[in-house]
Amino acid sequence: MSDEASDDPLFRPLTLGNISLCHRVVMAPLTRMRSRQPGDMPQPMKMLYYQQRASQGGLIVTEATDISEQARGYPGVPGIHSEEQISGWRAITDAVHAKGGHIVLQIWHTGRISHPTMQPGGATPVAPSAVLPAGLRHLDANGVEADLALPHPLSIDEIAGVSATFRQAVLNARSAGFDGVEIHAANGYLIDQFLQDSSNLREDGYGGSIANRARLLLEIVDFASSAWAPGNVGVRLSPWGSFNGMADSDPAALYTFIGAELGKRSLAYLHVVEPRADQNSDVNAIDAGAPDAGRLLKQAFGGKIISAGGYVGATARAALRDKRADAIAFGRLFIANPDLPLRLAEGLPMNRYDRSSFYGGTEQGYIDYPNYDPAAAIAGAKA
Repeated sequence: MSDEASDDPLFRPLTLGNISLCHRVVMAPLTRMRSRQPGDMPQPMKMLYYQQRASQGGLIVTEATDISEQARGYPGVPGIHSEEQISGWRAITDAVHAKGGHIVLQIWHTGRISHPTMQPGGATPVAPSAVLPAGLRHLDANGVEADLALPHPLSIDEIAGVSATFRQAVLNARSAGFDGVEIHAANGYLIDQFLQDSSNLREDGYGGSIANRARLLLEIVDFASSAWAPGNVGVRLSPWGSFNGMADSDPAALYTFIGAELGKRSLAYLHVVEPRADQNSDVNAIDAGAPDAGRLLKQAFGGKIISAGGYVGATARAALRDKRADAIAFGRLFIANPDLPLRLAEGLPMNRYDRSSFYGGTEQGYIDYPNYDPAAAIAGAKA
C-alpha cells in the first residue's frame, strides 16, 4: 500500500469491541448459496473464497448462516447447528486467521421468507403474525420460484425457543473459531418481521408498541452477549428498507429507539444498510432524498457504525470523513475483487462482477476472480 494510505480514512486503525482492525474496509455479508448438500455444509471451495478475501487486520462478515433447520429459507445457505457444520466453519476461520484477518459469523432466521419444502417435515414457515408480504414469491428447496405459504404465528414458548437457538448458535460460532457474531435483524427476515408493524400484528408482549416489537431483538442480543461478550456481538439493521415486502408506519421512531437500546449494551458495532443506495444498480446510484440512516443511528447508538450500501472508494471516504460511519462494508466489489483493500489503497482498477453467478453455481464467479496483476495491466495498456 502506498505511503498516502496512512492519511486515507479507509486505512486508519479501528477497534470494534474486542476486535482490533488495521483498516476499515469490511467485507459485507453476501449470500452465495454454494454450501455442500445434503447438510448445508461449508466446503473447501467456500474456505478458498473467504481466504482469498482475507487481509491483514481486515474484517469479513460471513454470509447469513442458519441457526437451525427451521431457520432455513434458501437452498445452499450454510448452517451452524451441527457438529459437521461447526467443523467446516473451523477450517474457514483458520484460513482467514492464517492471513491475519478477522471473521465474524452472521446468524439469522428467515421466518416467513421460506417455503415448506425448506422446513423440517414440510412444516409451515413461522413469523410474528400470519401475514404474507404482498406480491412476493420465493424459492423452494429445489431453487424453483414458488408461492409463499401463510406463516404460522409463533407462540410465546416458541419465541423463547428461537431466542435460545440464537444463543446456541453463538456458542457454536465460538467453537468454530470466529472472532464474533453479527445478528441479522435486517432485510425482512424473522427479527425484522417482529420489528416492523406491517408484519407484526401481535397484541401480546411482542407486538403493538415499539418497545414490544423490539423485545425479541433485544432478548437475542442479551442472550448472545451472555454466551460470549458484548464486545464480540454486532447487529445488522436496514432502516426504511422495503426488501421482502417490509414497511413501518414510523421508521424514524422505531430505529431511534432500537439504536438507543442497543447503545446501552456495549456492543462491538451496529451495521446499517443505507436506504439511500440502489442495491440493484450497477452504477452505485444514491438517492440523496432518502433518509440518512447511518447518521440517525450513529447519534442514537453512540458506538461504532459499519455502513453498507453501494459504496465505492470516493463515497466510502466521504462517509468516514463526515463521521456518518466508522467503517464501510463492500459487497459486490468484494465479490469481484478478492484484493479489494489493496485496490482501494492504491487506486487500482476493479474487476467487473457478474450478477448471473451471484447465487448458486460452481467455482465460476466465486473463486476465479483474479487479484490485481501489474504485468497483465501493462500488457493490456500496450495492446
